[in-house]
Amino acid sequence: MRATVIHAPFDVRLEELPDPKIEGPGDAVVKVVASCICGSDLWPYRGEPPVKQPRPIGHEFVGIVQEVGSDVRTVKAGDFVVAPFVVSDGTCPHCLAGYQTACDNVIGYGGGKADGGQGEYVRLPYADGTLVATPELPDDALVPSLLTLSDVMGTGWHAARCARVKAGDTVVVVGDGAVGLCGVLAASRMGAARVVALSRHEPRQKLAKEFGATDIISERGDAAKDAVLELTKGVGADAVLECVGTAQSMTTAFDVARPGATVGFVGVPHGVEVPISRMFGRNIGLSGGGAPCRAYLPDLMNDVLAGEINPGKVFDSELPLADVAEGYAAMHERRAIKVLLRP
Repeated sequence: MRATVIHAPFDVRLEELPDPKIEGPGDAVVKVVASCICGSDLWPYRGEPPVKQPRPIGHEFVGIVQEVGSDVRTVKAGDFVVAPFVVSDGTCPHCLAGYQTACDNVIGYGGGKADGGQGEYVRLPYADGTLVATPELPDDALVPSLLTLSDVMGTGWHAARCARVKAGDTVVVVGDGAVGLCGVLAASRMGAARVVALSRHEPRQKLAKEFGATDIISERGDAAKDAVLELTKGVGADAVLECVGTAQSMTTAFDVARPGATVGFVGVPHGVEVPISRMFGRNIGLSGGGAPCRAYLPDLMNDVLAGEINPGKVFDSELPLADVAEGYAAMHERRAIKVLLRP
């Protein structure tokens, strides 16, 4: 099969790898229908952390089950499935509590991340605890939105949930990538009265408004803080979604949070220090981490299939898998919000 392999910074290649096979009774082999490039894939693409040896990459995909192990009960050959970006067994205490990203039983399986999704086939262990099947084969027009449930829509939802967004809130979303845009959609759907998107890019601003943003702020740093305070008459935001993971984005998140607010963070942290003294002095909370997309998947899938949300609009570029290197370059250079790949 063909699969994407990262070799070094700015060096991804489509290569021939052995076809995956069932290795254990809980496994499933899935033929990829669509996959995509994640913002977190860009960190190793840029050399953070360094790539020590070539490895398959890609953790967001949907596809058709080809074969299952003897113990698999919840999916079968022929099912269309969404694969959350982290593998989970679904039975450990953390999975049962809704935090599948901390599954006790996937240690050793790449930390749980289902790498290899930017290819033609993927073998997944713990199929029953991981994969979620649609009731029937979906229309192709729904595939992009279903694909977002693998990561970015669930991650945006997690940011809003961790920030404790409630009806009537003023919410600020820091970050205008696919996760931030899905965070806008999540906050709006949770009933926020005002959703402020921080974005400097016109196509992303337009999509943020489609997803429910009531205000756009194009400034950064202190200027962004001043703009939010002006919008809120000096009060600040009731909830803040931090969807980037840099020191600047986290600083901005706390700068715009009102006393008693919570910052929901889902950006993979790089060089971030938490302002614990400010949090104490202003009673600002911090909650978040790797999104347990598997926990949110059934409800979000129902919303997609019912036509109530269309998060697939975050894909503004679709390429054949053969052009995966161009997809990485386009996202790195911010020529694309998110790239969908078709084998």
